[in-house]
Amino acid sequence: MAMRRAIGLMSGTSLDGIDVALIESDGVRVRVVKSANGLVAPLGPTGYRGYGEAEKALLREATRDAEGIRARADRPGRLAEAEDFVTRAHAEAVESFMDRNGLSPEEIDVVGFHGQTVIHRPKLGLTVQIGDGAALAKRLRIRVVSDLRANDVAQGGQGAPLVPVFHRALAEAAGFTGPLGILNIGGLANVTLIDANGGMLAFDTGPGNGPINDWMKERAGRDFDDGGDTAARGTVDEALLDNLLGHPLLLRAPPKSLDRNWFSHKLAGYLTIEDGAATLTAFTAHAVARSLAFAGERPTRWIVGGGGAKNRTLMAMLERLLKAEVTTADAIGWSSDFLEAQAFAYLALRALDGLPLTFPTTTGVAAPVTGGIVYEP
Repeated sequence: MAMRRAIGLMSGTSLDGIDVALIESDGVRVRVVKSANGLVAPLGPTGYRGYGEAEKALLREATRDAEGIRARADRPGRLAEAEDFVTRAHAEAVESFMDRNGLSPEEIDVVGFHGQTVIHRPKLGLTVQIGDGAALAKRLRIRVVSDLRANDVAQGGQGAPLVPVFHRALAEAAGFTGPLGILNIGGLANVTLIDANGGMLAFDTGPGNGPINDWMKERAGRDFDDGGDTAARGTVDEALLDNLLGHPLLLRAPPKSLDRNWFSHKLAGYLTIEDGAATLTAFTAHAVARSLAFAGERPTRWIVGGGGAKNRTLMAMLERLLKAEVTTADAIGWSSDFLEAQAFAYLALRALDGLPLTFPTTTGVAAPVTGGIVYEP
């Protein structure tokens, strides 16, 4: 199959903004650039459209209103307003990205539009990512693939994580062999474990940056713990950590996907800001380490992407607990910030070709299935 150009879009549960990335792929292989120092990076520029404070507040309120959703089309409270905003903001992000990079709609084969997750309850057969794919395609004049989780959930899968097949394609392009762990730390943390034969096991490990960010917002008025510096000054409350690690969802065997709202920072409310940050950071790291109880092979190398890769305290905890080489995606030529956006570009191309997006060992679906809804401009 011929290489095609796809733009991927990701707005994660951290609610910080929209990542934009362009890749070239045939839906199986990913075109990469190999530098003189051996780093391997997906070919294509990236971009970002941050959310303002009022926009973040709208999305947080919409996420709370989403607790009232009983069917996928329900839009209680401010959800309809938020969906209009999400669609408009993603359109602006793509238009700005294409303008900066001298791209025209005719040069792009597809846009992979994840939307904004507001509720994810796969056991109830319910997952909702707001964003109007039809309206986005019409405005951009580019084919759009959205609603990438729904078919997996409808077929009995967890609907997440979706990125493992892209992780494997990147690892193959880089020449990595298993056992390898690829960890993404956004609002939640999810892992792809690739064994020596290329087999995949993937699942959400537990909290990511979400509780840490919520803690810093509430206690310090900041969106995140920059570099993990606040946590570095604190002391982990071991009793509270043990209690947090007893969460039944962490003990459940995969397949499993989790909801950001299931892990609250408020349990640390009696601690100082530093000790609370340290304890919540340790919660994320220990949850990742404990997830290895489900691994057939312990990875000898870990690659960490997402915002958590910038948290030095968290990265140090992971290296100590995982007892393996731990590096950031950036350090090997990948992108810590844009890996998920790149993945949704890749998944959109696979969806166009009817290729599987999810597998029994990644979401628990009975058989490999494709997904997504295609909207023509």
